[in-house]
Amino acid sequence: MMGGSSSFGKKPKGKIRPPKSKSANDFDQAETWRKLKSSIREIQNHHSNLLSYEENYRYAYNMVLFKRGEFLYDGVGELVSLHLDQQASSIIVPTFPRSATALAGLSAPSLSSAAPLELGVASGSGTGAGGGAAMSSVERGVEGELFLKAIKGVWDDHLSIMSKLRDVLKYMDKTYTPSAKVPLVYDVGLTLFLKRIIRSSLHPIHNQLISTLLSQIKLERDGEVINRSAMRDAIDILLSLREKEGGPSVYDTDFEKVFLSWTGEFYKEEGERLVEDCEAGVYLKKVERRLEEEAARAQHYLSSQTSASLQKHLQDNLITAHLRAILTMPGSGLVSMLDSDRMDDLARLYRVFGKVPLGMKELKKAMKESVKERGEKVNEGFQDGPPPPPGPGPGPGPGSGPSTGGAGAGSSMGGAGAGEEGAGAGGGEKDPKGKGKGKEGGAGGASAAGALQSALRWVQEVLDLKDKFDRILREAFSGDKTVQTAINEAFESFVNANPKSAEYISLFIDDNLKKGLKGKTEEEVDVVLDKTITLFRFLTDKDVFERYYKSHLGKRLIQGRSVSDDAERGMVAKLKIECGYQFTQKLEGMFNDMRVSSDTMTAFKTHLAKTTVPLFELSVNVLTSTFWPGNAIPAGTIIPPLLKQACVDFESFYLSRHSGRRLTWQPNQGTADVKARFKARSHELNVSTYALIVLMLFDELDEAEELSYEDISTSTQIPAADLTRTLQSLACGKYRILTKYPKSREVATSDSFAFNDGFTAPLAKIKIAMVVNRVETGEERSETVERVDEERRHLAEACIVRILKSAKTMSHIELMNEVTRQLAGRFQPTPSMIKKRIEALIDREYLERGSDMKTYTYLA
Repeated sequence: MMGGSSSFGKKPKGKIRPPKSKSANDFDQAETWRKLKSSIREIQNHHSNLLSYEENYRYAYNMVLFKRGEFLYDGVGELVSLHLDQQASSIIVPTFPRSATALAGLSAPSLSSAAPLELGVASGSGTGAGGGAAMSSVERGVEGELFLKAIKGVWDDHLSIMSKLRDVLKYMDKTYTPSAKVPLVYDVGLTLFLKRIIRSSLHPIHNQLISTLLSQIKLERDGEVINRSAMRDAIDILLSLREKEGGPSVYDTDFEKVFLSWTGEFYKEEGERLVEDCEAGVYLKKVERRLEEEAARAQHYLSSQTSASLQKHLQDNLITAHLRAILTMPGSGLVSMLDSDRMDDLARLYRVFGKVPLGMKELKKAMKESVKERGEKVNEGFQDGPPPPPGPGPGPGPGSGPSTGGAGAGSSMGGAGAGEEGAGAGGGEKDPKGKGKGKEGGAGGASAAGALQSALRWVQEVLDLKDKFDRILREAFSGDKTVQTAINEAFESFVNANPKSAEYISLFIDDNLKKGLKGKTEEEVDVVLDKTITLFRFLTDKDVFERYYKSHLGKRLIQGRSVSDDAERGMVAKLKIECGYQFTQKLEGMFNDMRVSSDTMTAFKTHLAKTTVPLFELSVNVLTSTFWPGNAIPAGTIIPPLLKQACVDFESFYLSRHSGRRLTWQPNQGTADVKARFKARSHELNVSTYALIVLMLFDELDEAEELSYEDISTSTQIPAADLTRTLQSLACGKYRILTKYPKSREVATSDSFAFNDGFTAPLAKIKIAMVVNRVETGEERSETVERVDEERRHLAEACIVRILKSAKTMSHIELMNEVTRQLAGRFQPTPSMIKKRIEALIDREYLERGSDMKTYTYLA
């Protein structure tokens, strides 16, 4: 009989009526018990179909009715115990797995607690009962399955018997058990199954069961196929049994603790072995597979409550214990994964490490260290580059640029390419604008070009590194914000460790916003600029970047070299989003100056058309000194009369339209297109305004007549550094318009120069590029730092006054924190710097200290 259904042969018709009343003298206990006992044995022997349910119910009813309930209760328990002992001996013991012989000496845990078992299931083989040859895994699996099925069969049979007994003894359960405060007969049956089968004192079933369950799990972990249904049935039996009602199940006390402890040891050994034998990627695959296997195992036949503890044992022994070892495995750890862009391994690393609390912490730390180390290598690769040559910096930059008088307006002659002036060097004829192409010449030019390329390569390598880790973050780490933060912190660290990073980033933007870029569309340029903005965010000294950017933007605007006005304004808009309106206010003022200058030149040309016919075309940009970078070049350059007259005409026209303004001419910013006649042919030369002034000196000389360096300097009054670079570009570059004596690649004050009448070149239009150092020299950098420091002092003082003017009174700590917060968008002020500025404001009576010396008050 299986299950809980009742089956009796002689079923009563209609209702069961109580027996006719009898006296105690009429009741024969011995005879009644003999008959009921016989019926119970028939039920246990599966002959219940021959019995009468009504008759047996009345036997039990009469025994309870005549106060023999205790005798009946105990007698039934004894019969059930005897039957279970017989079932254990005849059905279960013969199926003991031979592979469990090693467990024969183990003692079963007490009924009150489950003692840890020293189970011999970790090995890959077992011995037969007679000490025979090693058994195969298939044999061990089959024997374990038969044993578990035997226990399941006895369990099902027992439940069926107890279900029938419960029906027969229903009156006892209703009347006797509540008053005696003892369990119902069915519950007694479950308790007896635990005592006489699972924890039998006659047979080592308990040890056999636990070891068989673990052995089957071990086989499955080793890749063998086992009968999961048999495992599930056995586990369900343990979950159904309890020592006492409301207490923990036998699964909890006898199996789970042993299983988890054994599992921990198993995976501890496996983790240590795999770390030694496997590379990181393989190790992670095995770990991930183990996690999936154990999750499936818990779902299919273990208790669901075991899943969390089981996963924790795996995580502790396979992941947490080996975090650093996995990350630092030589040739296969995190660095190797990143080097080889092994996205699958990196994604697996992220998933596995994300399962333990310390995993992500270690992963983020390792990622940050790796990014920082790579960035430091990029920085080191540009520290030992060729030193830039001495001389002035890039043209409008710190130390140079347009200047104006008190009226707030200035003028640059020639506009460094935005507007050109041209004059015939030989014939004085009016020539159309033409632009030749040339290369920077001389040793200084080579060094300057090398320094620029070095700066551009640094930015490109940092961008490539950022692209690499952005892709890894996206494809392997699911865009995890915490990992992104760690990566960004590393970038911020090494980007700011390069003292030239602000200048390099500005140069890179300058290079991408210039005309004439080959192989890049405007869309591609915009993508590059978006990436560059990301690098800009990492800069802590954004005010230093602003200074360089203004310089490079100014030169692009004046020379007309911007790839497009939309691209320039788009870049400024990006900077405004990052830093706010104040950061870009002067940049937008520069654009406004260029627009106004264009309108002014249109009006000037209309004016000339009505008054006179000019010998050449003049274009002037009028720049507001407060918007444009650099200091003005002192007015002192001697401009040739032909050019001077054009300047006077423009100045008269401009001042007639704007009263109260003063113009200061900046010839160092201009360029000119000039036609030069040589013996072989004429060429259109695009030169700087300084170069034009020098060339016009030779226009009045005989063919072979020379001018010394001192003669040229005296006649032009061009600053020495600019004159040296001008002569070097004309006499030492690829296109040598002048001949230098003696011949060399450097210009000395003792040199002399003559017009090279024999010059020839295949191009009709030639650009004579100035020898210019695009990257600042050490001296210029020091000047920049001084100016930045000075500007920071003003910003800090203005910020302090603004804060206290609003708050009236504030404590020292609050003021320090608020100043730091407000200035962080431009630079990171140090506490000592803020303190000095507070002291300076107190000395100048903008602030005063409170009576407690810990607060400050604004003085109106």
